[in-house]
Order: sequence, then structure tokens, then C-alpha cells
Amino acid sequence: FFFLMIRRPPRSTQSRSSAASDVYKRQVSTQSTWGKSRFYVKSLNMVRINVLADCLRTIVNAERRGKRQVLIRPSSKVVIRFLRVMQKHGYIGEFEIIDDHRAGKIVVELNGRINKCGVISPRFDIKIAQFEKWQDNILPSKQFGFLVLTTTYGIMDHAEAKQRGTGGKILGFFY
Repeated sequence: FFFLMIRRPPRSTQSRSSAASDVYKRQVSTQSTWGKSRFYVKSLNMVRINVLADCLRTIVNAERRGKRQVLIRPSSKVVIRFLRVMQKHGYIGEFEIIDDHRAGKIVVELNGRINKCGVISPRFDIKIAQFEKWQDNILPSKQFGFLVLTTTYGIMDHAEAKQRGTGGKILGFFY
């Protein structure tokens, strides 16, 4: 959590202009009174750290609630390509990208096939020889689920990466 420490304005009878008062309130400092420091804490808005993780968590939560559609925001190129891999394997239905001239939104049709999906962070480098190890650690079965990698050929699942003969960085998984 991020906090901004604000010094309490002085108790004076003279009034300050609102702009000067706002600048005064934003200063980060302490007020020392007889050896004690007083902090007045104001929380800031949270910043999205991992858009893909938020997207996949939203999908899993909606799927568990039995929803037919889910709204994902914000969108990104990585999120759209990850959803295309899921759609290619039939885990989600159609999705529509809505351009709101901001960060964008995506409406995804759910079909009830997703048990779990998530992000692997940090994005570890994986060679072709390590696919089996990662499959055993993350997926419930060898014939069930997919790892999603980002490679020099684009974002794809582990089976396609093995077929093309390339490794990459692991983004996440779904099954």
C-alpha cells in the first residue's frame, strides 16, 4: 500500500488561498511536538501492477460464479493474445474488444470449461527440454491444459512452441 504523509495545517486565524493550501497539504513532512512526530496518513489510489493477472483472476471468478459473460478492463495486447490462445482451444467463446479511448475493455463469452487459469510471475525462461518439467508442476495432467509462452514467433501454447522448436518465457496457464 502506498501512503502519503500530510502535515497538519497550522492553527492560524488567517485564511490561505485554496491553491496555496492544497500545495501546503501535499508536502510530505513531520510535525515535531515535544520529541514526538505526528503523521497524518492519506491513502492513494492503487495502481494496476499486472493487467494479465487481473484479467485471468476476473475470468476465474466469473466462471466459478456461473456467469455467461465477463467484462475485463483494462485491455492490452498481451491479454488479447492470451485470450486468443484460450479461444483457439475452446476454453472461452467469442470476445469483443471495446475501444473507449482509454485503456479499453473486453467482453468475453464464457462456456464453462475453465477450471483454473493464472499467471506465472516472474516470467521464467523455458527451453524445449524443460516443457515436461513445467507441465508436471503446473498442469493437472499431460493431456489436460496448456502453458502459454511468449516466444520470438509470438504468444502461443507449449504444444505449438514444441512443434515450432522454440522456447520462450512463460506467461501463464489454463485448464
